[in-house]
Amino acid sequence: MNHRLAVICLATALSGLNFFACSENGSEKPSEAKTPACEKLFGLPNQNSGVDESLCEPQCSTCANETTFRYQDYTSNDLSQLRGATLLNPGELLQEDPFANPENFPREEEKFCAILVQTEDSYELKTFDSEEEAKLAGAQITHHGACGACSSLQDLATYIEWDDLTGPVRQCGITNFGGSIAEIAECISALGFTPICSEIWAYNTQHTRNVCLQECLDALDAPYLLEDGSLNPCIQCDEEKSGPVFKAVSGRTRRNSGLPTALCRPCESIAPVHHVYEFSD
Repeated sequence: MNHRLAVICLATALSGLNFFACSENGSEKPSEAKTPACEKLFGLPNQNSGVDESLCEPQCSTCANETTFRYQDYTSNDLSQLRGATLLNPGELLQEDPFANPENFPREEEKFCAILVQTEDSYELKTFDSEEEAKLAGAQITHHGACGACSSLQDLATYIEWDDLTGPVRQCGITNFGGSIAEIAECISALGFTPICSEIWAYNTQHTRNVCLQECLDALDAPYLLEDGSLNPCIQCDEEKSGPVFKAVSGRTRRNSGLPTALCRPCESIAPVHHVYEFSD
């Protein structure tokens, strides 16, 4: 299978859609509906990605070159404003390992997390059932899905600043191999995350190490996307075995916040969110 077709097949598989099948000789097997092969993945590819700018870019476009969503660049002043805003209703640290009892942490992907500005430098987070409900309340959507441990604007700024967190977070796991959740979280917080967001990242790191250790050792030097278009075994294992709980607890992810990363994703999985928050006097 050729590389370009393989990546498009990956895009449809990851988005949960089955618009066409791919044969081993690279031909397409049309079904009732077919996704155009001219659509690219969304992201900011680097030397670790396994694809380049010809297959992945920080915008989503149709085959007619009509842009449906474009990531906007954020300046250092933008990030300073995000970090400088005070969250008035922060969450609390976890009382248990969420991976031990995942049923206690249901996902609410159909909801919306929004910012309610209170003063010129403070805000609250609130989960709404719909975008319209948030708009009527005067709130600004900050990500799709319910609010969670990583929904703060400080965590948003960190996600924007680090378009590739795989290496730094993995290093925290290696440095603190056998260490406590608090030690791993302290390392991750140094990247700029809030304590409660760092904590779920630490639990995720520990859980992935426990259930995906061999896959991750084997893929230590592998690109994020392999030549056949599949995720490398470590990332795939993390997605399947750690991803659901992490997303349920964290609330914010790069994908549901409209942020590109070095791990390129299908546009169907990206929430079209722009992060311009109007703080008032």
